[in-house]
Amino acid sequence: MTSPISRRGLLIAGGTTAAAVAVAATSTGFAAAHTAARIPSLELTRQVRAGADVVIAWNQAMLRIVRTPGLQPPTIHPTRSFAILHAAIHNAVVATTGKGTPYLFAVHAASGASPIAAAAQAGHDVLIALYPTEAASLSRQLEASLVGAGPAQARESGIAAGRLTARLLLDLRDHDGSSAVPPPLAPGTEPGQYRPTPPANAAPVFTHWSGVTPFLIKRADRFRPEAYPDLAGRRYAAAINEVRRLGRNNSTTRTADQTVQANFWAAPIWNYWNEITQTALRTQHHDLSRAAAVFAQLTLALADAVIAFYDAKYHFRIWRPITAIRLADADGNHSTAADPTWTPLANTPPDPSYPGAHSVISQTAATLLSQHFDPRLHLTVTSELLPGATRTFRSLQAIADEAGLSRLYAGIHTRLDHYTGQTLGHDLAHRTLA
Repeated sequence: MTSPISRRGLLIAGGTTAAAVAVAATSTGFAAAHTAARIPSLELTRQVRAGADVVIAWNQAMLRIVRTPGLQPPTIHPTRSFAILHAAIHNAVVATTGKGTPYLFAVHAASGASPIAAAAQAGHDVLIALYPTEAASLSRQLEASLVGAGPAQARESGIAAGRLTARLLLDLRDHDGSSAVPPPLAPGTEPGQYRPTPPANAAPVFTHWSGVTPFLIKRADRFRPEAYPDLAGRRYAAAINEVRRLGRNNSTTRTADQTVQANFWAAPIWNYWNEITQTALRTQHHDLSRAAAVFAQLTLALADAVIAFYDAKYHFRIWRPITAIRLADADGNHSTAADPTWTPLANTPPDPSYPGAHSVISQTAATLLSQHFDPRLHLTVTSELLPGATRTFRSLQAIADEAGLSRLYAGIHTRLDHYTGQTLGHDLAHRTLA
């Protein structure tokens, strides 16, 4: 868990004095004390009720950035940026409304400060710091967000609070290990060991990410799954033979809908869950405080889930299905057979197989969001890759199940990876909620 900041004195931001008070953090990383309650007002009530769109708009800005080729640094995982963004927005909203529990520290804003201005300024400042080339478009979005932020004095006080929370959050994460140079990983030589996969045979990615300081959990290695099954055993053979049948590029066993699922979920899975959260918030008509809190908890947990699954992946270093099937004669299992020409439906990502990232992320998100929304909420999800393609679900868990299993149908994960990933995600989410 990130260490709480040291006690600070008065800080001047945007011409307004604001006190940043460091308080003891709980096991989940959220500060144990709340900011002082404000006297209710019609303007504050209006902003809180109408302000969820501001939080969603900055989430959309983050999504636009990560979807634009070349903007996301290749060795910095995007979930880190989502987490810093929404933690800053959340703390800015708590500071200006007096509602909620801040993350790691409390900022005391001037009385009457605009929560919309605070949220917008916090989002703007975090994203400009992380993506300076996007300053022009982000500044235009900030101007649009501030239009409905109330009278000038309230707006300026909110801006000051937003600037302060952004600066403190960025300061806290400045030396979190994310800027380390990823160390090279020697290809495996023994059965079961990971090695780069065709067609690109690219070097493994994010080999340094298990060393990044988590946001909420204390240690990522505490969420490592059980040891991978014996290659000579029945469980392993069943898993490899299943993906051999269903995941092949020209499979006659995979159904048409399973093929659709494989292609539908092929983009970065955290993007989908940010979009799903936007839809759920709009469907349930949540206010500014609720939207800020939901996104903060979701993105902080997903950032930790990524740290945890990379810790597990590079601890076990299990080969991908394409390697396991092509080299099956060497696995010591009489129930598997080599197929040197076997090719998956999708290109295999450049990292080890166990556990499955889609399954970890999706189960973490579904478990957390089920605490904020009806778990049986009917939602329509839009594909990141297939233009206009949507799928409708009767529960958050149904979304998580399909997203995880889609990687089996794509030929890049086994059911072992999926179930283990779901267990990791479930455990991490419950630790976050504890």
